[in-house]
Amino acid sequence: MFLELWKSKVSSNVSSSQLCKLLGLGLLSLSAQVGFAQQEQPSDTMRSAPTALEPEEDEIVTDRDSFTPSAQTVNKGRTIFEASYSFIDNRAGYETHSFPEILWRYGLNEKWELRLGWNYEIGAENSIVSGNGTIAEFGSGSEVEQASRLLFGVKRSLTRQEGIIPHSAIIIQGSTPTSGENNFTSLAIVPVTGWRFRNGWTWDSALRFSTSGGDGDTFNLWDPSTVLKFPLGERYQGHIEYFGIRTQGREVETSQHFVSPGLHYLVSRDFEVGWRSGWGLNDSSPNFFFNFGLGKRF
Repeated sequence: MFLELWKSKVSSNVSSSQLCKLLGLGLLSLSAQVGFAQQEQPSDTMRSAPTALEPEEDEIVTDRDSFTPSAQTVNKGRTIFEASYSFIDNRAGYETHSFPEILWRYGLNEKWELRLGWNYEIGAENSIVSGNGTIAEFGSGSEVEQASRLLFGVKRSLTRQEGIIPHSAIIIQGSTPTSGENNFTSLAIVPVTGWRFRNGWTWDSALRFSTSGGDGDTFNLWDPSTVLKFPLGERYQGHIEYFGIRTQGREVETSQHFVSPGLHYLVSRDFEVGWRSGWGLNDSSPNFFFNFGLGKRF
């Protein structure tokens, strides 16, 4: 703008005094525009923290760090690898060991992610504390069993948080045995909703429905869960969670309830480690469980 005015005035043979006035006005205009631009573009250290409507999508968010999965999907073109180990102290019979609880999540686009996993279990009962897999059956607890299974499915983002509307998603996945006596392939449907608050706290809830069976008995499982996550400094995050597991249509119905605290450490924006533990709240639940795992984003 300043150069155009300069050319037009020079071509009109204006006086030197008029030209000086024009030069001064142009410099004032230019300095005002530069100052305004600097105010509009704050430095990285001055940027405000994410609001309740802006979840921290630049940091890894895993499904394994609680029984309740996250309401977020993987960003388009990115992959999250998750793995963990679970120890379960059953009230009757031998303890259960579950590992490596592998889950690969790939962001197909802005709404869909693909999921593929595998796990091996040894013990008197199946692992019931991992949110990554689908429960195949309830063991009898009388002898040690070994089994592995393949997990496959998708996750779709449904809504983004806006006002009282939560961030929500749905997981549809199957689980089929790759070793062991049981050959029942199960299906799970997991709707999950969540809110992120301005203080950095996150509240997610889910209701997992899955089919299950074994020894000629087929039934359904209903697993409600809710988790409250809260920051503990810049890199640490704690949580407190409730989840339950209830059978429907089983010959002998079973209901189990758990409370579970956890702590997670963000090594970098793409790598986290964490542990969670929990206690059974009724006689049909295991005494105690412990889970340690990690998540890496590529």
